[in-house]
This record gives sequence, structure tokens and C-alpha cells, in this order.
Amino acid sequence: MKEDSVETIELQMALLVRRVTSVTPNRKSGSLDRSAYLLLHQISSQGLAGVKALAEEFQLDISTASRQAGALELKGYVRKVPDPQDGRSYFYQITDSGTQELTAYKQIRLDHITRLVSDWAEEDRQKFGDLLLKFNHSLMKR
Repeated sequence: MKEDSVETIELQMALLVRRVTSVTPNRKSGSLDRSAYLLLHQISSQGLAGVKALAEEFQLDISTASRQAGALELKGYVRKVPDPQDGRSYFYQITDSGTQELTAYKQIRLDHITRLVSDWAEEDRQKFGDLLLKFNHSLMKR
């Protein structure tokens, strides 16, 4: 692999991480932070999610995933559902309030990203999305 390309990727990733917070404009004080958004999205996608599965998905300590999911529960965005096979454990399930917050927050992000890439060809947007997906999968293998 050519060293210049790796240097370009390294610098652009550093810039992306630094600037990504600007993708979502500030909202009311109840808005989701990045970790809450990702956890809610995962729980919504899976229907039910345990703390261990959330921790593994986002490469977090179980205590961190538990704390973050607990914060979502305090806000009423998720609720605990007992595991029918193991009465000692539970899953998180998204609530109607959590679904509404997730949908609203995601729409703000989508609208902003749509504006950012509005002058890109659809082929370029697709290619960029595919490469980001591939890069994220590479990160999961580490």
C-alpha cells in the first residue's frame, strides 16, 4: 500500500472525527449525544438488546454500556424486559418516546448530511457510503 494514501486516510480520519460533531446542529437540551443515538439505533434495529451485546457491538466495557443504557432508561427512551430464559438478566427495548427522539434526531442528521453532499453525484454518495461501511467493518476486526 502506498504510504501517501495511508497518510491521507490518517489525516482525513482525524479531521472527520474532529468535525463530525458539527453534523448535527445543537438542539434542545434533551437531544441525544452520539453514544445515546448509537445505542438507541441498535436497540431499535434489534428489537431487544442485552447489555453484553451492546458492549460487544460498540467495543465498550459492559459497565460503560450498562451506564449508558441506564441513562436512556432514566429518560424513558428504553425499558428493561426480563429475559424469559434467564430471570436474572434482561434486555432493553425502545419505548415510543425513544422511537420519537431517535427519529427526530436522525432526521436532523440526515437533513444536514443531505445538504453537505447535495452537489455530489449519487454514484459518489454511494461509493463514499460503501467505503465508510467497509472501513467500519475493518475497525470491528481489530
